[in-house]
Amino acid sequence: MARRTKAEALATRTAILDAAERLFHERGVSRTSLQHVAQAAGVTRGAVYWHFEDKADLFNAMMERVRLPLEEAAVRLDNCDAGEPLQQLRQLLVSVLQRVDGDPQSRRVFEIATHKVEYVDELVAVQTRHLQAVREHLATIGRCLARAGIDTRDALGLHTLLVGFIHTWMLDPGSFDLAREGARAIDVYLAGLAARDAQAASSAGTCAAR
Repeated sequence: MARRTKAEALATRTAILDAAERLFHERGVSRTSLQHVAQAAGVTRGAVYWHFEDKADLFNAMMERVRLPLEEAAVRLDNCDAGEPLQQLRQLLVSVLQRVDGDPQSRRVFEIATHKVEYVDELVAVQTRHLQAVREHLATIGRCLARAGIDTRDALGLHTLLVGFIHTWMLDPGSFDLAREGARAIDVYLAGLAARDAQAASSAGTCAAR
């Protein structure tokens, strides 16, 4: 009996999260109430509060079910090897684009997090989580760049390039191939960084020789 009760509770929680994900995507987060979620999930409002403290708690739980592509990359970038850090960085960033393009749920949750949420008072915790994820992503890209001898400040441009591609593609997914065009832009950016630093090193060596 206890086992069945636990299973039923898990099923209810999953139904609530599924309903929230669907409604947040369709209506936007601020226009979706917990009552809307309860009705869509086929449960009472009290059942929603049994599992989640408030809308921000529900939102963050929905996000935790599907680790966002940028957060996944942040975890994996920490393993960036000193041997070929730029190549590994490139592969991981391209994998973010491929996942957004190929995984409907990841794409849907990413779109909710970037296009469907307004950081009003009730969602301050959501904004905090988003900012933390951005800072972690910047920091891990910076560490990988540092292993390649590149200024960590360049992480901001690379992060912005990646996110900008995703946001633009989400406005009209059929307008271009996200993974292919994004990979080309990442290649150009990384090649530019490597060439710039090589030129700077060459110039420094020439000055020293004089």
